[in-house]
Amino acid sequence: MLRAPLPLLSALLAAGLLAACSSVPEDKTAGWSPNRIYSEAQDEVKSGAFDKAVPLLEKLEGRAAGTPLAQQAQIDKAYAQYKAGEKAQAVATLDRFMKLHPASPALDYALYLKGLVNFNDNLGMFSWITRQDLSERDQKAAKDSFESFKELVARFPESRYAPDSAQRMTYIVNALAAYEVHVARYYFRRGAYVAAIGRAQVALADYQGVPALEEALQILIDSYDALGMTQLRDDARRVMASSYPQNDGTGSAIKVKSNPWWKVW
Repeated sequence: MLRAPLPLLSALLAAGLLAACSSVPEDKTAGWSPNRIYSEAQDEVKSGAFDKAVPLLEKLEGRAAGTPLAQQAQIDKAYAQYKAGEKAQAVATLDRFMKLHPASPALDYALYLKGLVNFNDNLGMFSWITRQDLSERDQKAAKDSFESFKELVARFPESRYAPDSAQRMTYIVNALAAYEVHVARYYFRRGAYVAAIGRAQVALADYQGVPALEEALQILIDSYDALGMTQLRDDARRVMASSYPQNDGTGSAIKVKSNPWWKVW
């Protein structure tokens, strides 16, 4: 078997090593101090280049491990992921931060940011209704957002983020109640009265003091009436008269509409 001359073999091996090395991306931060990395990441965030800020902050986490700067890098990375539209990654980063640093002075902000990540301020517009059956809409993100704000307000009532969190909680509760009523109205209009009753009852049982409940009661009354369940209809009318004296429950579920609840926030 023919063998390559030793000088030629050495040259080929060296060329191969050079090619392999050239394929590894150069780390431009190799000689940077942690403070410089943080400064560069902040510049990327300020310019809106969140996708570029994330890898810088990840490097900072490793190089400044065990220091307050590393904790700040985690929080900032979660914010950059959130702004870059990487919501699942942002939540994972925040969960990891809260697990590793349960006594951090930034814990209230971490909870607030987690609430913001899952918060959808278009809940009241129902722009997605034409694209999906109402009964299939997943409200998990809104409920997760509410739980984060709720924990923040309960644990850190003096936090600078508590007032805004409380307002967003009100918004979410109103949105979820209005959603249940919207689904109930959807079923009522299609003659699915049993389903309409079920969704109206969910709204009445799970939410108190929200604008959408008047319409929920009206749907309940009209659905019972359509099914010939007169005793339950009259019971619902008495509840309506007691809760909303201006409404005797003899109107139409299609005509009764709540005041715009999203104005609260």
